[in-house]
Amino acid sequence: MAFGMQLSQRLSQSLVLAPQLQQSLALLQAPTLELKALVEQELQQNPVLEEVDGQESSASDDSELPDLPDLAEPPEDVKFDSVDLPTDKEPVEPVDDFQAEFDKLVQMDQDWRDHFAQGSSPIRTTTEDEEKRQFMFDSLTAQTSLAQHLVEQVRDTKLDEEGQGIAELIIGNIDDYGYLNTTVEELAATTSVPPEKIFHVLKTIQSFDPAGVGARDLRECLMLQLERADRTEALEYRIIRDFMEALGKRRIPEIARGTGRSVDEVQEALATIGHLEPRPGRIFLSVVEQYVAPEVFVVKNGDDFLVTTNDEQIPHLRISNVYKDLMATGADNAEVKNYIREKIRAGKFLIKSLHQRQSTIANIGKEIVKRQRDFMEKGVAFLKPMTMAQVAEVVGVHETTVSRAVSGKYIETPQGVFEMKFFFTAGLQSSSGQDVSNTSVKDMIEEIFKGENTGKPLSDQEVVKMLSEKGITIARRTVAKYRDELNILPSNLRKVY
Repeated sequence: MAFGMQLSQRLSQSLVLAPQLQQSLALLQAPTLELKALVEQELQQNPVLEEVDGQESSASDDSELPDLPDLAEPPEDVKFDSVDLPTDKEPVEPVDDFQAEFDKLVQMDQDWRDHFAQGSSPIRTTTEDEEKRQFMFDSLTAQTSLAQHLVEQVRDTKLDEEGQGIAELIIGNIDDYGYLNTTVEELAATTSVPPEKIFHVLKTIQSFDPAGVGARDLRECLMLQLERADRTEALEYRIIRDFMEALGKRRIPEIARGTGRSVDEVQEALATIGHLEPRPGRIFLSVVEQYVAPEVFVVKNGDDFLVTTNDEQIPHLRISNVYKDLMATGADNAEVKNYIREKIRAGKFLIKSLHQRQSTIANIGKEIVKRQRDFMEKGVAFLKPMTMAQVAEVVGVHETTVSRAVSGKYIETPQGVFEMKFFFTAGLQSSSGQDVSNTSVKDMIEEIFKGENTGKPLSDQEVVKMLSEKGITIARRTVAKYRDELNILPSNLRKVY
């Protein structure tokens, strides 16, 4: 067998996204809060761009800024000749008459100034709202962790220096929910401290706030809370201590026979147990609050709905006039001219991309409102099935463009604020041939379970029959799936004796 090197040719197709298209995709997919960060980054990288407020903002003139291609299906070799944008393969030619081009750009900048001022987006910020918002930010405080809270209590105890060290070791092994993740024996083996002393320090920690902290399992956690309330002789304490397994499976008759109490007394005790905290450290968990700014507003206007985009939160950009003077100082330097010209082209493309982003989102919002008019007027029960392909066909873009445009974005409707993806749902067909959204079916199932007799809870098959009477054909396993998604327990665990 001979080894050697040879040269061969082959043809292959590949999808190449130009940097401008990658930027447009990022702008389209980014929610409002992320969009601001992207624009700030562009402002730092492109010196010819500047941000202005809403009253001074420039508006796009479609005659000056050409339409962008569909962002989901770019051709293999994208050219921007109509925009006069340089590509990686296109050499930059020297500029002969840049002053004339810049004068045209200044005129275009003047035409941009009144666009957002003429928009139909209503002003939703008042002085009172701003004062409330500022008060909220001024009221924010740094949250204390569970470990810090326990260590502070250790310092107030009568433990000696060695005991405090053991306490800090135990606290280091308590998870965020307040449970000890190791055993006393394991701690003794790693520290060479007698287990009796570690257990003594652990009992001290279990007396700390919150009640139940430092427990090694759920049973001990609940018992600690009842001990703190001086209810060791109560029926609840005995049930947790002796019938924990039966409690988990709600075997109420078995618990009643074992305790010698009536079924009603056991159920009252279970109701009290249900008010105990199974995760005592939960109150110290840092909650990551998600702030959303609706991209689309839907307002009832007579018999119709007015759809507007949130232009107030979108950064407004324009090309700085300062670079006209810079061109005068570098008139004899072709490299300077070409650099500024490239930055201006990039700035024009960014402004156009922002404008098209708003236009695409607005068109999608209008189509959502058109197809979901009954929802806008009556609520979730009247939500209709709708796919992204249907909306894409009407808007005139690719289906993946719709997916990017609605990703992580919200719409404010007369029924509340919803994620735009909420309206794209699959459907079931009723006996009359009408399509029904699966979200509406879930709402029906939830209402059915709310109205059931708790003494004889409905089975999934009985729910199937009830939906069939309403003209909705659905499988039992689908009902079980929707019930799990609604966090509704099976019938044997919902029964009340």
